[in-house]
Amino acid sequence: MAKVKTVWYCTSCGNEYPKWMGQCPACGEWNTMVEEPKAAPTAKAAAPSRSRAFVPAGKDSVPQPLSQISMTGESRFSIGIEEVDRLLGGGIVKGAMILVGGEPGIGKSTLALQIPMGCPDIKTLYVSGEESLRQLKLRAERLGSDGSDCLALSETLLENILERAQEVKPDLLIIDSIQTIYSDTIDSSAGSVSQVRECAAALLRYAKESNTSVILIGHITKDGAIAGPKILEHIVDVVLQFEGDTRGSYRILRSIKNRFGSTAELAVFEMTGKGLREVSNPSEMLIPMHQENLSGIAVAAMMDGTRPLLIEIQSLVSTAAYGVPQRNATGFDVRKMNMLLAVLEKRAGFRLSAKDVFLNVAGGMRISDPACDLAVIAAVLSSNFDISVSADSCFCAEVGLSGEVRPVSQVERRIAEAAKLGFKKIYVSAFNKKDSFAARDDIEVVAVSDVAQLTRLLFK
Repeated sequence: MAKVKTVWYCTSCGNEYPKWMGQCPACGEWNTMVEEPKAAPTAKAAAPSRSRAFVPAGKDSVPQPLSQISMTGESRFSIGIEEVDRLLGGGIVKGAMILVGGEPGIGKSTLALQIPMGCPDIKTLYVSGEESLRQLKLRAERLGSDGSDCLALSETLLENILERAQEVKPDLLIIDSIQTIYSDTIDSSAGSVSQVRECAAALLRYAKESNTSVILIGHITKDGAIAGPKILEHIVDVVLQFEGDTRGSYRILRSIKNRFGSTAELAVFEMTGKGLREVSNPSEMLIPMHQENLSGIAVAAMMDGTRPLLIEIQSLVSTAAYGVPQRNATGFDVRKMNMLLAVLEKRAGFRLSAKDVFLNVAGGMRISDPACDLAVIAAVLSSNFDISVSADSCFCAEVGLSGEVRPVSQVERRIAEAAKLGFKKIYVSAFNKKDSFAARDDIEVVAVSDVAQLTRLLFK
């Protein structure tokens, strides 16, 4: 029996090599090589250059000057879920490929099935490689629909899927999941680097040639990245990722990549017995849900893309019990927290080097907006003094290494969101433009120049 030839693939970039190497020469990542059987050349197998091509060039394709290219907008259609439409930039672009990733049980398949349930005008072909048709029927009934507007197919062979799609000619093709699909032309198991790469490339060619939108459901690794080669994320047009605790009810759908819209957007959903429910005002979910007069709590007015959010920052400062102080943060960069603690020690004179500091962002959110710095400072000081911050106050400013309170962008929208939710006072940087926080009747805007001034105002 002839020996099976194998090659080594990089799971990060998808390049192949004849032998194992500790570091991939193409992407520079370490320990990403996996060994797989080499695909045998067959009559059905396409050339490698063809399989990796994004859009096949037609015979009549000719180069054009940029000035002569038409600027008409992309043809889009709504999927009936307002938050997802907004996240995508106004709906799904025809011929686009969308990758949705997330942990098991987070709600990927539920969201994918809710799309055809909520928009009967779209002809949808739902291909499931993980569930039987009976399981899909049970899920559709739980979502409150008989599923008469959605065509279901339980199949894992790529060639059969493309054949059925060409017969049905759907407006939207949903693949659940890409890791379960395999092609006969590739001599390896489903979910391998070569299978995922080639199947995704073939589905992309079908999407572009037929002008059919394709949604791929993808698993993630233990590190939180999309499973399979990194080239999968490069091939698709849009990457959406589900975040949140599967034990809780709230889910966050975040745009990681979007060729047709902004990547600084998110949508919030609540998992219910009848599927995912849109949360149109996430601030109501993220602001305090507790009794008053609790220390170590402050509310930050942040922005995620174009959406203002008010989010609760929780802090606990206590004497170190084991000699070496602990510094832990959930939902916030621990290095940024250490920097802010150093600013408090150096610029404001607070001795926190012998104390444990724990920080948590309520609601399972992960934040990176520098406007949350002032709220983190207020929460740490509140816990340190064991004095509560007023429940009707919030914070919106960045803190510099010199202890100065720096301005942030779109402060007017943050102030308006705080006023809408009933807050009576908001602390902002004194270096904001004066017209940014003009006198308002519904909320008091307090200008702060440094951390020491904030301490005097909060803890007189």
